Amino acid sequence: MIEVQDVGFTYPSGVEALRGVAFTVNNGEFIAIMGQNGAGKTTLVKHFNGLLKPSIGRVLVDGIETKKTSVASLAKKVGFVFQNPDHQLFSETVEEEIAFALKNFGFEEETIKKRVTWALSFLELKKYRKTSPFMLSGGERKRVALASVLAWNPEILILDEPTIGQDYKQKEKLRQFILQMQTQEKTIVIVTHDVEFVAECNPRVLLMTEGRIVADGQGKNILANPEVLAKSSVVPPQVVQIFSRLNELELPKNVIDLYEAKDLLLKKLEKRLR
Repeated sequence: MIEVQDVGFTYPSGVEALRGVAFTVNNGEFIAIMGQNGAGKTTLVKHFNGLLKPSIGRVLVDGIETKKTSVASLAKKVGFVFQNPDHQLFSETVEEEIAFALKNFGFEEETIKKRVTWALSFLELKKYRKTSPFMLSGGERKRVALASVLAWNPEILILDEPTIGQDYKQKEKLRQFILQMQTQEKTIVIVTHDVEFVAECNPRVLLMTEGRIVADGQGKNILANPEVLAKSSVVPPQVVQIFSRLNELELPKNVIDLYEAKDLLLKKLEKRLR
């Protein structure tokens, strides 16, 4: 469980990035944090593993106050994948990159080999096993950074803009993995601008603007509300935009999933053709 209690944060430059943020992430929840650039999204999630400490208020991870513990002690529990993989990668080969944290956490050699092989296979990186991460494309480096965290199977996974540079196949694989993690009661928090990806996943959504949370609810309700989205400069999913223009078919307004939209449209059209 992550508890954010009236958190404020001001950078040394004087920029106030978070203002009175309060909410709880329950075990096994999947949450998407959305909003315009500069809203405070990444600043907020960096508090979850102690990379940043609150200027005001408290953040607790499973009852442990992050101000009173180190990043290293939180790292095994909270896995964090940065938006820019170059801020995370440093090893000479992809294989060594994925194995690094496992070795630091004291996993046995046989377990390390199995976890590395699994991560390479899952994210389609096997052919790059002996390649330097810095020789790969941006999207591939992103997958290496993700693999290096997934390999140790943290209880809480923080993903900052995980779909940037990924094609639809990789996004779908990520979505399926998140669903699998949820069945294992893992907690997933993503920061993203990818409204279509969020619509397909339908997690709990937190909308932020100017360091504050302006909306908190199920994705199906938040993403289907253009007025609420406008507060955070988020464009509604394409399905929502289409359904809003098909008023004569009397379609529901809270549809964000593409497959649900297709089924509803086909049913309406079949009735009209009878």
